[in-house]
Amino acid sequence: MAKKDYYEVLGVEKNADDTQIKKAYRKIAMKYHPDKNPDNKDAEEKFKEAAEAYEVLSDPDKRARYDRFGHAGVSGNGGFSGGGMSMDDIFRQFGDIFGDSPFESFFGTRGQQRSSGQRGSNLRIRVALTMEEIANGVTKKIKVKKRVPCDQCQGSGAKDQSSVKTCGTCGGSGYVRQVRSTFLGQMQTTTVCPTCSGAGQQVTDVCPKCKGDGRMMGSETIEIDIPAGVEDGMQLSMRGRGNAGVKGGPAGDLLINIEEKSHPDLKRDGKNLIYDLYLNFADAALGTSVQVPTISGKVKIKIPAGTQGGKIFRLKQKGLPSVQSYGRGDQLIHVNIWTPKKMTDSEKRMMEDLRKSDNFKPQPGKTDKGFFERMKDYFKS
Repeated sequence: MAKKDYYEVLGVEKNADDTQIKKAYRKIAMKYHPDKNPDNKDAEEKFKEAAEAYEVLSDPDKRARYDRFGHAGVSGNGGFSGGGMSMDDIFRQFGDIFGDSPFESFFGTRGQQRSSGQRGSNLRIRVALTMEEIANGVTKKIKVKKRVPCDQCQGSGAKDQSSVKTCGTCGGSGYVRQVRSTFLGQMQTTTVCPTCSGAGQQVTDVCPKCKGDGRMMGSETIEIDIPAGVEDGMQLSMRGRGNAGVKGGPAGDLLINIEEKSHPDLKRDGKNLIYDLYLNFADAALGTSVQVPTISGKVKIKIPAGTQGGKIFRLKQKGLPSVQSYGRGDQLIHVNIWTPKKMTDSEKRMMEDLRKSDNFKPQPGKTDKGFFERMKDYFKS
């Protein structure tokens, strides 16, 4: 099933600012919050769907990629997906959306119980792809150096189980409450505990291996599914595959920057591929058959007699697919007439004779289009 447009999910215009997007998300999240709709799968899906939309549109970088590439720009095959974001993820990441509302006492507890630790930082890697890999999509296995949970303390940062105590500041909840005066009266807000950073616990004796950090440098081999049609400079993301979080916090994201390798014969123009075909004068005048490279192998095309320099032949559906699956481009073959730079004496005499022939005098007709007419036809198609 195709995903809905994120702006449509939140009910905002594409030029909506951050405040409008946050307000729209909060309204939908309140309506479909699981505490207000117990055992309602449809409400739960709408709640997750809204969280997914907000996760992208509230981040300037992700929003820019989404506006340019659609869903593929922020997910790929291995990134964020609505079904992949658990309730724990949503409350950890967006608990503050409910925390400063008049309904905090009703909705806030779930987020408080589920939030802990500090989120890990994102990782960026660059993946270079050939034109063939871009045309077909590819799965890459990449070894990534990153921070991973300490294998001795399992990420707690403590020497052992007895080296952990309940945080005295927040009483183990991970949050502290503050009361402030507003025009509506006394309002209660909830923030992450500054002492334990939301973990709810304090370490009394640190792990000797990670020195209390709960993390250590390591590596992971990650399988990345890259969809067909990606472009140079495009960025995909995989949730939770970045650096490990601190004290049980969620891991950051892995951001994959696409680099497109140049092809020896073909040049890319969006979905279309362009090939420069060089013909000698005799072949262009008499006609011939030639083999030209395509992304899927060589094909033979017929060159009609009298072909002019600048002629563009089109091979339908021989280009690249759209990253959003909206059809496939064409391959455009641009004809160049090769003029010899050196000739023998006999060749020069032959050309002198041809120069005097009326058939060799330029006589362009209505069907012989100039450069600008050909460009107009190209952009119309």
